[in-house]
Amino acid sequence: MSDTEKTGWVGWGVFAAIMLIIAGGFDVLYGFIALAMPDSAYLTTGGGALFLFDVQGWGWWHVISGALLVLVGAALFSGATWARVVAVILVIVNAIGQLFLLPVQPWWSLIVLAIDVLVIYALTVHGRELKTRR
Repeated sequence: MSDTEKTGWVGWGVFAAIMLIIAGGFDVLYGFIALAMPDSAYLTTGGGALFLFDVQGWGWWHVISGALLVLVGAALFSGATWARVVAVILVIVNAIGQLFLLPVQPWWSLIVLAIDVLVIYALTVHGRELKTRR
């Protein structure tokens, strides 16, 4: 089989692109909500310590990272190699962020980590097939 031969696994690449677009859309939405309420606070406890998050900084982070996820997810449909590389890097950064949130939101973090692993698998193993999807 050549690198550009299309198989039934091409759907994994489409799955990854759609998941990136959905996740990016939610991130942008969360970011705009945080920016609309800059005086609110997000407090959490972990191991006896109290953590306070800067809501406005958190909002900007999500707006920027969400926009990048949407753009890269859309670029994945073209099958561009740079889009796969950037997508894997962004998903790895997201997975690391979920590891930090594991003590606070364990179930949500585990679900997102599982989706991140699936997206990384789809893009690294079957990503080349996106070029031949058309």
